[in-house]
Amino acid sequence: MGTLDYIWSGVLAVFLGPELFSLFGLPVSVTLVMIFAGFFLGIAVGATPGLAGPIAMAISLPILISVFGYTPDALLPVMGFLIGVMKGATIGGAVPAILFNTPGTPDAYMTTLDGYPMTRKGQARKALRVAHLSSVSGDTFSDIVLIVCAPFLALLVEGYLDLPEKTALLILSLSFIAAVVGGSPAKGLISTGLGLLVAFVGTGEDFYPRLSLGGPVLAQGFPLATAILGVLIVGAVFKELADIWREKRISGELTTIEDSGDQKLGFREIRRLMPHIGRSAVIGTAIGALPGIGSTLAATIGYTVGKARYQKTKSADDPDFGKGAPEGIAATEAANSSVSGANLIPVLSLGIPGNAAAVFLILAADSIGGFNPGPSVFRFTRDAVNPELVIAFGLFTAMFIANILNWTIGGVFMRSMGIMTRIPKQILLPTVLLLTLTAIYVQETRMDAIWFTLGFGVLGYAMRAVAMSPLPFVIAFILGGKLEESARQAFAATGGDPYFLFTHPIAALFMALSVGVIVLTARNSRAKASGATT
Repeated sequence: MGTLDYIWSGVLAVFLGPELFSLFGLPVSVTLVMIFAGFFLGIAVGATPGLAGPIAMAISLPILISVFGYTPDALLPVMGFLIGVMKGATIGGAVPAILFNTPGTPDAYMTTLDGYPMTRKGQARKALRVAHLSSVSGDTFSDIVLIVCAPFLALLVEGYLDLPEKTALLILSLSFIAAVVGGSPAKGLISTGLGLLVAFVGTGEDFYPRLSLGGPVLAQGFPLATAILGVLIVGAVFKELADIWREKRISGELTTIEDSGDQKLGFREIRRLMPHIGRSAVIGTAIGALPGIGSTLAATIGYTVGKARYQKTKSADDPDFGKGAPEGIAATEAANSSVSGANLIPVLSLGIPGNAAAVFLILAADSIGGFNPGPSVFRFTRDAVNPELVIAFGLFTAMFIANILNWTIGGVFMRSMGIMTRIPKQILLPTVLLLTLTAIYVQETRMDAIWFTLGFGVLGYAMRAVAMSPLPFVIAFILGGKLEESARQAFAATGGDPYFLFTHPIAALFMALSVGVIVLTARNSRAKASGATT
Protein backbone atom coordinates (compact mmCIF):
# COMPACT_ATOMS: atom_id res chain seq x y z
CA MET A 1 0.00 0.00 0.00
CA GLY A 2 1.17 3.51 -0.80
CA THR A 3 0.89 6.61 1.35
CA LEU A 4 -2.40 7.74 -0.21
CA ASP A 5 -3.84 4.26 0.26
CA TYR A 6 -3.07 4.40 4.00
CA ILE A 7 -4.61 7.87 4.28
CA TRP A 8 -7.77 6.78 2.48
CA SER A 9 -8.00 3.61 4.60
CA GLY A 10 -7.82 5.72 7.76
CA VAL A 11 -10.61 7.99 6.53
CA LEU A 12 -12.81 5.03 5.61
CA ALA A 13 -12.16 3.41 8.98
CA VAL A 14 -13.84 6.42 10.61
CA PHE A 15 -16.75 6.91 8.22
CA LEU A 16 -17.42 3.28 7.23
CA GLY A 17 -16.59 1.53 10.49
CA PRO A 18 -19.09 -0.52 12.50
CA GLU A 19 -22.55 0.97 11.92
CA LEU A 20 -24.49 2.32 14.89
CA PHE A 21 -27.61 3.43 13.02
CA SER A 22 -28.68 4.71 9.62
CA LEU A 23 -29.82 8.22 8.74
CA PHE A 24 -31.90 8.69 5.57
CA GLY A 25 -30.66 5.33 4.44
CA LEU A 26 -26.99 6.20 5.00
CA PRO A 27 -25.01 4.24 7.59
CA VAL A 28 -23.57 6.26 10.48
CA SER A 29 -20.50 4.70 12.05
CA VAL A 30 -20.10 4.37 15.79
CA THR A 31 -16.73 6.19 15.61
CA LEU A 32 -18.36 9.27 14.09
CA VAL A 33 -21.03 9.32 16.79
CA MET A 34 -18.42 8.94 19.51
CA ILE A 35 -16.43 11.90 18.16
CA PHE A 36 -19.56 14.07 18.31
CA ALA A 37 -20.46 12.81 21.80
CA GLY A 38 -16.94 13.38 23.08
CA PHE A 39 -16.84 16.87 21.60
CA PHE A 40 -20.06 17.95 23.31
CA LEU A 41 -18.93 16.46 26.61
CA GLY A 42 -15.55 18.16 26.31
CA ILE A 43 -17.05 21.54 25.54
CA ALA A 44 -19.38 21.19 28.54
CA VAL A 45 -16.75 20.16 31.08
CA GLY A 46 -14.23 22.63 29.68
CA ALA A 47 -16.65 25.52 30.19
CA THR A 48 -17.64 24.36 33.67
CA PRO A 49 -15.47 25.87 36.40
CA GLY A 50 -13.87 23.11 38.42
CA LEU A 51 -13.91 20.56 35.62
CA ALA A 52 -11.53 19.93 32.73
CA GLY A 53 -10.97 17.62 29.78
CA PRO A 54 -8.52 15.25 31.52
CA ILE A 55 -10.99 14.70 34.37
CA ALA A 56 -13.75 13.78 31.89
CA MET A 57 -11.34 11.49 30.01
CA ALA A 58 -10.28 9.78 33.24
CA ILE A 59 -13.89 9.08 34.22
CA SER A 60 -14.97 8.06 30.70
CA LEU A 61 -12.14 5.67 29.83
CA PRO A 62 -13.10 2.71 32.08
CA ILE A 63 -16.76 3.13 31.08
CA LEU A 64 -15.89 3.14 27.37
CA ILE A 65 -13.71 0.05 27.67
CA SER A 66 -16.43 -1.82 29.54
CA VAL A 67 -18.93 -0.93 26.79
CA PHE A 68 -16.76 -1.58 23.71
CA GLY A 69 -14.54 -4.34 25.08
CA TYR A 70 -10.93 -5.11 24.28
CA THR A 71 -11.12 -5.95 20.57
CA PRO A 72 -9.14 -3.89 18.01
CA ASP A 73 -12.48 -2.62 16.62
CA ALA A 74 -12.92 -0.67 19.87
CA LEU A 75 -9.78 1.43 19.32
CA LEU A 76 -11.16 4.09 16.99
CA PRO A 77 -14.52 4.59 18.80
CA VAL A 78 -12.84 4.87 22.21
CA MET A 79 -9.96 7.06 21.06
CA GLY A 80 -12.29 9.10 18.85
CA PHE A 81 -14.38 9.90 21.93
CA LEU A 82 -11.28 10.90 23.88
CA ILE A 83 -10.08 13.12 21.02
CA GLY A 84 -13.52 14.74 20.90
CA VAL A 85 -13.29 15.50 24.62
CA MET A 86 -9.77 16.89 24.20
CA LYS A 87 -10.80 19.16 21.31
CA GLY A 88 -14.00 20.38 22.93
CA ALA A 89 -12.29 21.13 26.23
CA THR A 90 -9.58 23.06 24.35
CA ILE A 91 -11.93 25.93 23.52
CA GLY A 92 -14.31 25.40 26.42
CA GLY A 93 -11.51 25.80 28.95
CA ALA A 94 -11.18 29.48 28.13
CA VAL A 95 -14.73 30.21 29.34
CA PRO A 96 -14.22 29.95 33.14
CA ALA A 97 -10.77 31.53 32.84
CA ILE A 98 -12.20 34.60 31.10
CA LEU A 99 -15.55 34.92 32.85
CA PHE A 100 -14.76 33.81 36.40
CA ASN A 101 -10.96 34.04 36.76
CA THR A 102 -10.91 30.31 37.62
CA PRO A 103 -8.74 28.34 35.17
CA GLY A 104 -9.62 24.69 34.82
CA THR A 105 -6.13 23.77 33.59
CA PRO A 106 -2.66 25.18 34.33
CA ASP A 107 -2.22 26.59 30.80
CA ALA A 108 -5.57 28.43 31.07
CA TYR A 109 -4.12 30.43 33.97
CA MET A 110 -2.35 32.67 31.44
CA THR A 111 -5.72 33.35 29.78
CA THR A 112 -7.03 34.84 33.02
CA LEU A 113 -4.35 37.54 32.99
CA ASP A 114 -6.06 39.48 30.18
CA GLY A 115 -9.38 37.64 29.82
CA TYR A 116 -10.75 38.47 33.26
CA PRO A 117 -9.74 42.17 33.08
CA MET A 118 -11.68 42.38 29.80
CA THR A 119 -14.68 40.82 31.57
CA ARG A 120 -14.45 43.43 34.33
CA LYS A 121 -14.46 46.11 31.62
CA GLY A 122 -17.71 44.69 30.19
CA GLN A 123 -16.05 43.03 27.19
CA ALA A 124 -16.59 39.39 28.11
CA ARG A 125 -18.16 38.35 24.82
CA LYS A 126 -15.41 40.03 22.84
CA ALA A 127 -12.80 38.23 24.91
CA LEU A 128 -14.56 34.93 24.21
CA ARG A 129 -14.54 35.66 20.47
CA VAL A 130 -10.80 36.33 20.59
CA ALA A 131 -10.24 33.12 22.53
CA HIS A 132 -12.30 31.07 20.07
CA LEU A 133 -10.58 32.43 16.97
CA SER A 134 -7.11 32.01 18.46
CA SER A 135 -7.74 28.57 19.94
CA VAL A 136 -9.21 26.98 16.82
CA SER A 137 -6.62 28.61 14.53
CA GLY A 138 -3.73 27.28 16.61
CA ASP A 139 -5.34 23.86 16.94
CA THR A 140 -5.91 23.53 13.18
CA PHE A 141 -2.35 24.62 12.39
CA SER A 142 -0.88 22.03 14.75
CA ASP A 143 -3.02 19.26 13.26
CA ILE A 144 -1.72 20.06 9.80
CA VAL A 145 1.86 19.98 11.07
CA LEU A 146 1.11 16.69 12.83
CA ILE A 147 0.07 14.95 9.64
CA VAL A 148 2.89 16.40 7.56
CA CYS A 149 5.73 16.02 10.06
CA ALA A 150 4.79 13.12 12.35
CA PRO A 151 6.80 10.41 10.56
CA PHE A 152 10.15 12.18 10.93
CA LEU A 153 9.95 15.26 13.18
CA ALA A 154 9.68 13.36 16.46
CA LEU A 155 12.46 10.99 15.42
CA LEU A 156 14.65 14.00 14.62
CA VAL A 157 13.99 15.51 18.05
CA GLU A 158 14.65 12.20 19.76
CA GLY A 159 17.90 11.81 17.86
CA TYR A 160 19.30 15.04 19.33
CA LEU A 161 17.88 14.78 22.84
CA ASP A 162 19.32 11.94 24.89
CA LEU A 163 18.62 11.42 28.61
CA PRO A 164 21.05 14.11 29.90
CA GLU A 165 19.65 16.63 27.40
CA LYS A 166 16.06 15.81 28.39
CA THR A 167 16.92 16.34 32.05
CA ALA A 168 18.59 19.67 31.31
CA LEU A 169 15.63 20.71 29.14
CA LEU A 170 13.23 20.12 32.03
CA ILE A 171 15.45 22.21 34.33
CA LEU A 172 15.57 24.96 31.69
CA SER A 173 11.77 24.88 31.44
CA LEU A 174 11.35 25.26 35.20
CA SER A 175 13.96 28.03 35.35
CA PHE A 176 12.34 29.96 32.52
CA ILE A 177 8.87 29.74 34.04
CA ALA A 178 10.11 30.67 37.52
CA ALA A 179 11.97 33.71 36.20
CA VAL A 180 9.34 35.00 33.79
CA VAL A 181 5.94 34.36 35.39
CA GLY A 182 6.71 34.05 39.09
CA GLY A 183 6.05 37.71 39.93
CA SER A 184 9.78 38.11 40.42
CA PRO A 185 12.68 35.65 39.99
CA ALA A 186 12.88 35.15 43.76
CA LYS A 187 9.15 34.50 44.15
CA GLY A 188 9.19 32.31 41.08
CA LEU A 189 11.99 30.16 42.46
CA ILE A 190 10.18 29.85 45.80
CA SER A 191 6.99 28.80 44.02
CA THR A 192 8.92 26.28 41.91
CA GLY A 193 10.72 24.90 44.96
CA LEU A 194 7.42 24.40 46.78
CA GLY A 195 6.04 22.55 43.76
CA LEU A 196 9.02 20.20 43.62
CA LEU A 197 8.85 19.62 47.37
CA VAL A 198 5.18 18.64 47.20
CA ALA A 199 5.81 16.44 44.14
CA PHE A 200 8.44 14.41 46.00
CA VAL A 201 6.19 13.60 48.97
CA GLY A 202 5.52 9.86 49.10
CA THR A 203 7.51 9.10 45.94
CA GLY A 204 10.89 7.59 45.20
CA GLU A 205 12.62 4.49 43.94
CA ASP A 206 12.67 2.73 47.30
CA PHE A 207 9.77 0.95 48.95
CA TYR A 208 9.86 3.49 51.78
CA PRO A 209 7.94 6.70 50.96
CA ARG A 210 9.74 10.00 51.34
CA LEU A 211 8.64 13.00 53.40
CA SER A 212 5.56 11.17 54.68
CA LEU A 213 6.26 11.82 58.40
CA GLY A 214 5.65 8.12 58.96
CA GLY A 215 1.91 8.42 58.28
CA PRO A 216 -0.12 6.37 55.80
CA VAL A 217 -1.99 9.42 54.49
CA LEU A 218 1.08 11.09 52.99
CA ALA A 219 2.70 7.77 52.01
CA GLN A 220 0.66 7.73 48.78
CA GLY A 221 1.70 11.25 47.86
CA PHE A 222 -0.58 14.09 46.79
CA PRO A 223 -2.93 13.27 43.88
CA LEU A 224 -2.30 15.39 40.81
CA ALA A 225 -5.84 16.78 40.68
CA THR A 226 -5.82 17.92 44.31
CA ALA A 227 -2.71 20.06 43.90
CA ILE A 228 -3.62 21.57 40.52
CA LEU A 229 -7.31 22.27 41.15
CA GLY A 230 -6.62 23.28 44.75
CA VAL A 231 -3.97 25.90 43.97
CA LEU A 232 -5.51 27.19 40.74
CA ILE A 233 -9.27 27.01 41.28
CA VAL A 234 -9.93 26.77 45.02
CA GLY A 235 -7.22 29.35 45.70
CA ALA A 236 -8.83 31.71 43.16
CA VAL A 237 -12.26 31.14 44.71
CA PHE A 238 -10.94 31.93 48.20
CA LYS A 239 -9.29 35.11 46.87
CA GLU A 240 -12.45 36.22 45.07
CA LEU A 241 -14.58 35.55 48.16
CA ALA A 242 -12.16 37.58 50.27
CA ASP A 243 -12.32 40.44 47.75
CA ILE A 244 -16.13 40.34 47.78
CA TRP A 245 -16.18 40.45 51.58
CA ARG A 246 -13.71 43.36 51.58
CA GLU A 247 -15.70 45.24 48.93
CA LYS A 248 -18.96 44.67 50.79
CA ARG A 249 -17.43 45.87 54.06
CA ILE A 250 -15.94 49.03 52.54
CA SER A 251 -18.65 50.17 50.12
CA GLY A 252 -21.67 48.36 51.49
CA GLU A 253 -22.66 47.05 48.04
CA LEU A 254 -21.27 44.79 45.32
CA THR A 255 -20.43 46.05 41.87
CA THR A 256 -22.10 44.46 38.86
CA ILE A 257 -20.56 44.05 35.42
CA GLU A 258 -22.46 45.37 32.41
CA ASP A 259 -21.57 44.96 28.74
CA SER A 260 -19.61 47.93 27.47
CA GLY A 261 -18.58 48.88 23.95
CA ASP A 262 -18.63 46.84 20.74
CA GLN A 263 -18.52 43.09 21.44
CA LYS A 264 -17.76 42.07 17.85
CA LEU A 265 -14.42 41.37 16.21
CA GLY A 266 -13.87 43.47 13.12
CA PHE A 267 -11.49 42.75 10.26
CA ARG A 268 -9.07 45.40 11.51
CA GLU A 269 -8.93 43.81 14.97
CA ILE A 270 -8.48 40.33 13.53
CA ARG A 271 -5.59 41.61 11.43
CA ARG A 272 -3.94 42.95 14.60
CA LEU A 273 -4.39 39.60 16.32
CA MET A 274 -3.12 37.39 13.49
CA PRO A 275 0.63 37.98 14.08
CA HIS A 276 0.19 36.95 17.72
CA ILE A 277 -1.89 33.93 16.72
CA GLY A 278 0.58 32.83 14.05
CA ARG A 279 3.63 33.31 16.29
CA SER A 280 2.10 31.45 19.21
CA ALA A 281 0.82 28.65 16.96
CA VAL A 282 4.37 28.01 15.77
CA ILE A 283 5.67 28.14 19.37
CA GLY A 284 3.01 25.77 20.66
CA THR A 285 3.49 23.33 17.79
CA ALA A 286 7.26 23.25 18.29
CA ILE A 287 6.91 22.70 22.05
CA GLY A 288 4.17 20.11 21.57
CA ALA A 289 6.53 18.07 19.39
CA LEU A 290 9.05 17.86 22.25
CA PRO A 291 8.58 14.69 24.29
CA GLY A 292 7.50 15.26 27.87
CA ILE A 293 6.75 18.98 27.53
CA GLY A 294 3.12 20.05 27.77
CA SER A 295 0.86 22.96 26.86
CA THR A 296 1.56 24.98 30.03
CA LEU A 297 5.08 25.82 28.90
CA ALA A 298 3.75 26.71 25.43
CA ALA A 299 1.19 29.09 26.91
CA THR A 300 3.86 30.74 29.05
CA ILE A 301 6.36 31.22 26.23
CA GLY A 302 3.66 32.33 23.78
CA TYR A 303 2.41 34.92 26.24
CA THR A 304 5.91 36.14 27.08
CA VAL A 305 7.03 36.46 23.46
CA GLY A 306 3.74 38.13 22.53
CA LYS A 307 4.14 40.60 25.39
CA ALA A 308 7.65 41.58 24.30
CA ARG A 309 6.48 42.17 20.73
CA TYR A 310 3.33 44.00 21.84
CA GLN A 311 5.28 46.47 23.97
CA LYS A 312 7.21 47.57 20.88
CA THR A 313 4.18 48.08 18.62
CA LYS A 314 1.30 49.20 20.84
CA SER A 315 -0.01 52.74 20.91
CA ALA A 316 -0.33 54.86 24.02
CA ASP A 317 -4.07 54.14 24.36
CA ASP A 318 -3.78 50.35 24.13
CA PRO A 319 -3.92 48.42 27.43
CA ASP A 320 -0.80 46.59 28.59
CA PHE A 321 -0.58 42.82 28.79
CA GLY A 322 -2.22 41.77 32.02
CA LYS A 323 -4.57 44.78 31.91
CA GLY A 324 -7.10 43.46 29.38
CA ALA A 325 -5.23 43.30 26.06
CA PRO A 326 -6.97 41.05 23.49
CA GLU A 327 -3.52 40.24 22.10
CA GLY A 328 -2.67 38.57 25.43
CA ILE A 329 -5.62 36.19 25.07
CA ALA A 330 -4.71 35.49 21.44
CA ALA A 331 -1.08 34.73 22.26
CA THR A 332 -2.01 32.37 25.09
CA GLU A 333 -4.90 30.49 23.50
CA ALA A 334 -3.15 29.95 20.16
CA ALA A 335 -0.08 28.59 21.94
CA ASN A 336 -1.75 26.15 24.33
CA SER A 337 -4.28 24.96 21.74
CA SER A 338 -1.63 24.25 19.11
CA VAL A 339 0.01 21.80 21.50
CA SER A 340 -2.92 19.37 21.35
CA GLY A 341 -2.22 18.26 17.79
CA ALA A 342 1.56 18.47 17.87
CA ASN A 343 1.68 16.57 21.16
CA LEU A 344 0.54 13.45 19.31
CA ILE A 345 3.85 13.52 17.40
CA PRO A 346 5.86 12.16 20.36
CA VAL A 347 2.85 10.13 21.50
CA LEU A 348 2.45 8.23 18.23
CA SER A 349 6.14 8.10 17.32
CA LEU A 350 7.73 7.58 20.73
CA GLY A 351 4.93 6.75 23.17
CA ILE A 352 5.84 9.78 25.33
CA PRO A 353 2.97 12.12 26.34
CA GLY A 354 3.43 15.82 26.90
CA ASN A 355 0.10 16.61 28.56
CA ALA A 356 -2.57 14.88 30.60
CA ALA A 357 -4.94 14.36 27.66
CA ALA A 358 -2.26 12.44 25.74
CA VAL A 359 -1.74 10.20 28.77
CA PHE A 360 -5.29 8.88 28.50
CA LEU A 361 -4.89 8.19 24.78
CA ILE A 362 -1.89 6.00 25.61
CA LEU A 363 -3.82 4.32 28.43
CA ALA A 364 -6.64 3.54 26.01
CA ALA A 365 -4.21 2.03 23.49
CA ASP A 366 -2.50 -0.04 26.18
CA SER A 367 -5.78 -1.24 27.70
CA ILE A 368 -7.44 -2.28 24.44
CA GLY A 369 -4.39 -3.57 22.56
CA GLY A 370 -3.69 -3.71 18.86
CA PHE A 371 -2.01 -0.31 18.77
CA ASN A 372 1.43 0.28 20.23
CA PRO A 373 2.62 3.91 20.00
CA GLY A 374 6.21 3.98 18.79
CA PRO A 375 8.37 4.13 15.65
CA SER A 376 6.60 1.10 14.16
CA VAL A 377 3.40 3.14 13.78
CA PHE A 378 4.80 5.05 10.80
CA ARG A 379 6.22 2.07 8.95
CA PHE A 380 4.86 2.33 5.40
CA THR A 381 4.81 -1.30 4.25
CA ARG A 382 3.80 -2.14 0.68
CA ASP A 383 3.66 -5.94 0.83
CA ALA A 384 1.49 -6.22 3.94
CA VAL A 385 -0.89 -3.74 5.55
CA ASN A 386 0.32 -1.99 8.71
CA PRO A 387 -2.90 -1.78 10.79
CA GLU A 388 -1.33 0.64 13.27
CA LEU A 389 -0.72 3.16 10.48
CA VAL A 390 -4.35 2.86 9.40
CA ILE A 391 -5.45 3.60 12.97
CA ALA A 392 -3.05 6.57 13.10
CA PHE A 393 -4.64 8.12 10.00
CA GLY A 394 -8.04 7.33 11.47
CA LEU A 395 -7.07 9.38 14.52
CA PHE A 396 -5.94 12.21 12.23
CA THR A 397 -9.35 12.10 10.55
CA ALA A 398 -11.09 12.23 13.92
CA MET A 399 -9.05 15.30 14.84
CA PHE A 400 -10.06 17.14 11.68
CA ILE A 401 -13.73 16.27 12.24
CA ALA A 402 -13.47 17.69 15.76
CA ASN A 403 -11.78 20.80 14.34
CA ILE A 404 -14.70 21.37 11.98
CA LEU A 405 -17.03 21.13 14.97
CA ASN A 406 -14.83 23.63 16.81
CA TRP A 407 -15.01 26.14 13.97
CA THR A 408 -18.82 25.90 13.74
CA ILE A 409 -20.58 24.72 16.89
CA GLY A 410 -17.74 25.89 19.10
CA GLY A 411 -18.11 29.46 17.89
CA VAL A 412 -21.84 29.50 18.63
CA PHE A 413 -21.21 28.08 22.08
CA MET A 414 -18.49 30.60 22.94
CA ARG A 415 -20.67 33.52 21.89
CA SER A 416 -23.54 32.30 24.08
CA MET A 417 -21.44 31.97 27.23
CA GLY A 418 -21.16 35.72 27.84
CA ILE A 419 -24.55 35.64 29.57
CA MET A 420 -22.98 33.73 32.47
CA THR A 421 -21.35 36.96 33.68
CA ARG A 422 -24.77 38.05 34.95
CA ILE A 423 -24.76 35.35 37.63
CA PRO A 424 -23.97 36.99 41.00
CA LYS A 425 -20.56 36.03 42.30
CA GLN A 426 -21.82 35.27 45.77
CA ILE A 427 -23.90 32.50 44.15
CA LEU A 428 -21.43 31.43 41.49
CA LEU A 429 -18.27 31.06 43.57
CA PRO A 430 -19.70 28.57 46.12
CA THR A 431 -21.08 26.61 43.16
CA VAL A 432 -17.62 26.52 41.59
CA LEU A 433 -16.14 25.33 44.88
CA LEU A 434 -18.77 22.59 45.18
CA LEU A 435 -18.18 21.41 41.59
CA THR A 436 -14.43 21.34 42.14
CA LEU A 437 -14.65 19.30 45.33
CA THR A 438 -17.18 16.96 43.68
CA ALA A 439 -14.87 16.42 40.71
CA ILE A 440 -12.00 15.65 43.09
CA TYR A 441 -14.03 13.13 45.07
CA VAL A 442 -15.36 11.42 41.93
CA GLN A 443 -11.80 10.96 40.72
CA GLU A 444 -10.15 10.00 44.03
CA THR A 445 -13.10 8.59 46.07
CA ARG A 446 -11.51 9.36 49.46
CA MET A 447 -11.98 12.20 51.90
CA ASP A 448 -8.24 12.76 52.21
CA ALA A 449 -8.30 14.20 48.71
CA ILE A 450 -10.88 16.80 49.75
CA TRP A 451 -8.73 17.94 52.68
CA PHE A 452 -5.68 18.06 50.41
CA THR A 453 -7.58 20.20 47.91
CA LEU A 454 -8.72 22.65 50.59
CA GLY A 455 -5.17 22.82 51.96
CA PHE A 456 -3.76 23.58 48.52
CA GLY A 457 -6.53 26.14 48.12
CA VAL A 458 -5.26 27.96 51.21
CA LEU A 459 -1.75 27.82 49.72
CA GLY A 460 -3.04 29.24 46.43
CA TYR A 461 -4.79 32.06 48.31
CA ALA A 462 -1.60 32.85 50.23
CA MET A 463 0.40 32.97 47.00
CA ARG A 464 -2.03 35.41 45.43
CA ALA A 465 -2.05 37.51 48.60
CA VAL A 466 1.72 38.08 48.35
CA ALA A 467 1.64 38.54 44.54
CA MET A 468 3.33 35.18 43.89
CA SER A 469 2.19 33.36 40.77
CA PRO A 470 0.91 29.81 41.47
CA LEU A 471 1.83 28.70 37.95
CA PRO A 472 5.50 27.79 38.68
CA PHE A 473 4.25 25.68 41.61
CA VAL A 474 1.83 23.77 39.38
CA ILE A 475 4.33 23.20 36.57
CA ALA A 476 7.02 22.08 39.01
CA PHE A 477 4.56 19.67 40.62
CA ILE A 478 3.67 18.21 37.21
CA LEU A 479 7.26 17.94 35.97
CA GLY A 480 8.79 16.89 39.31
CA GLY A 481 8.32 13.17 38.75
CA LYS A 482 9.52 13.38 35.14
CA LEU A 483 12.57 15.36 36.22
CA GLU A 484 13.59 12.82 38.85
CA GLU A 485 12.97 9.85 36.57
CA SER A 486 14.92 11.42 33.72
CA ALA A 487 17.81 12.35 36.04
CA ARG A 488 17.99 8.83 37.50
CA GLN A 489 17.99 7.26 34.03
CA ALA A 490 20.63 9.69 32.77
CA PHE A 491 22.81 9.04 35.80
CA ALA A 492 22.61 5.28 35.23
CA ALA A 493 23.11 5.55 31.45
CA THR A 494 26.27 7.64 31.87
CA GLY A 495 27.84 5.10 34.19
CA GLY A 496 27.15 7.02 37.39
CA ASP A 497 28.69 10.27 36.17
CA PRO A 498 27.59 12.98 38.66
CA TYR A 499 28.45 15.72 36.13
CA PHE A 500 26.37 14.35 33.26
CA LEU A 501 24.54 17.68 32.93
CA PHE A 502 27.80 19.45 32.14
CA THR A 503 29.78 16.85 30.18
CA HIS A 504 27.29 16.72 27.29
CA PRO A 505 27.40 19.87 25.10
CA ILE A 506 23.65 20.34 24.53
CA ALA A 507 22.84 19.60 28.18
CA ALA A 508 25.55 22.04 29.29
CA LEU A 509 24.07 24.68 26.97
CA PHE A 510 20.62 24.18 28.50
CA MET A 511 22.07 24.50 32.02
CA ALA A 512 23.88 27.70 31.06
CA LEU A 513 20.64 29.09 29.65
CA SER A 514 18.86 28.14 32.89
CA VAL A 515 21.27 30.23 34.95
CA GLY A 516 21.34 33.00 32.36
CA VAL A 517 17.59 33.48 32.18
CA ILE A 518 17.31 33.82 35.97
CA VAL A 519 20.27 36.23 36.24
CA LEU A 520 19.11 38.42 33.34
CA THR A 521 15.51 38.52 34.55
CA ALA A 522 16.62 39.41 38.08
CA ARG A 523 18.86 42.18 36.72
CA ASN A 524 16.04 43.60 34.59
CA SER A 525 13.64 43.48 37.53
CA ARG A 526 16.14 45.30 39.72
CA ALA A 527 16.72 47.92 37.01
CA LYS A 528 12.97 48.51 36.61
CA ALA A 529 12.55 48.79 40.38
CA SER A 530 15.35 51.33 40.69
CA GLY A 531 13.98 53.29 37.72
CA ALA A 532 10.54 53.39 39.32
CA THR A 533 11.91 54.73 42.60
CA THR A 534 13.85 57.50 40.87
